[in-house]
Amino acid sequence: MPIQTPICDFSKKAVSFELKSTDEKILKLEDIKGENGTLIMFICNHCPYVKAITKDIVEDCNNLKKIGINSIAICSNDAINYPEDSFENMIKFANENNFSFPYLTDETQEVAKAYDAVCTPDFFGYNKNLELQYRGRMRELRKLIPVRTGESDLFQAMKQIAETGKGPEEQIPSAGCGIKWKFD
Repeated sequence: MPIQTPICDFSKKAVSFELKSTDEKILKLEDIKGENGTLIMFICNHCPYVKAITKDIVEDCNNLKKIGINSIAICSNDAINYPEDSFENMIKFANENNFSFPYLTDETQEVAKAYDAVCTPDFFGYNKNLELQYRGRMRELRKLIPVRTGESDLFQAMKQIAETGKGPEEQIPSAGCGIKWKFD
């Protein structure tokens, strides 16, 4: 059974971070903040839920950029026990899927914990003041196949955030594989 994200904690401020991207740059939240909003996604390389919507993620992020919303993806999975999510494989995954947004590694898992991320994919949509306005799904999946009828839930919500600063009151949780936490 997939894990579902909790209900959106409206107006919760984004937590600052400093992480390495797949192009070997150290990026901070402030470096990627969008003029009209910021989308922070917790994803990984191996999750079937992420793989099912990777094309949608790339397409939506490209379109969100046009309306002043910047996007980033973070992989927080334990790469020792899940080598498919290693930094080297993140670079491959980003290149193979033509990521136009930074893909960051959260080796310590501190960022995922600070955001209360629970699964991959887990989407956090912020307004221009970095206040949380969306914590929902990309789009409906049926047997891991995206239902593509018009714009995705994520795109519609982020577009609304760009225009009004507020996300939709009704949000359907994202669902996916639990983040692979390191156990000491």
